[in-house]
Amino acid sequence: GDDYYEAILKAMLSVGYRIPKKNILISSGPMRSKTELLQSAQMLVEHGFELFATRGTQQFFAENGIPATLVHWPDVPESPNAYELLHERKIDLVINIPKNLSESELQNDYTIRRAAVDFNIPLITNARLASAFIYAFTRYSLDDLSIKSWGEY
Repeated sequence: GDDYYEAILKAMLSVGYRIPKKNILISSGPMRSKTELLQSAQMLVEHGFELFATRGTQQFFAENGIPATLVHWPDVPESPNAYELLHERKIDLVINIPKNLSESELQNDYTIRRAAVDFNIPLITNARLASAFIYAFTRYSLDDLSIKSWGEY
C-alpha cells in the first residue's frame, strides 16, 4: 500500500476479511485493550456503525461517551445474546480479546470465536490489529485501493 493503513487493509482483504457493513460486536478484554480500542470505537460510531458490546466493554464505552448495545454472554439466557446475534448473522465483524483465564471467561470467549468461524463472520482477537483494521476501512473504501506491481512501491 501507499501507506500503513492501505497496506493493512489490502493485507486483511487478501486473506478473506471483509469490510463490515453495519454491526460490530466488541468484547475488548482487559483495560489495556479497552483503552486501545476506544478511539477506534469512536471512529466506527462516527462512520455510522452500530456497536454491540459485552458488559464490561459496554460500560467502559458508555463512561467514555460511546454508544453501544449491551450483549449478554452466550451462557446467559437473556437477549440480546452474543451467540444469537452471530447465529442470526446480525454481526459483520467480531472483535474478541480474552480478558482472563477463568473458566466462564474462557468458555464464553470460545463460544463467541467458534460461532464467528462457523458462521463465516470475520474475527479479530488482537486489539492492535483490530484498531489498525478499523482505521484502514474507515479511511479507505474499496474504490480507493489500486493494484500495483511490487516494484511500484
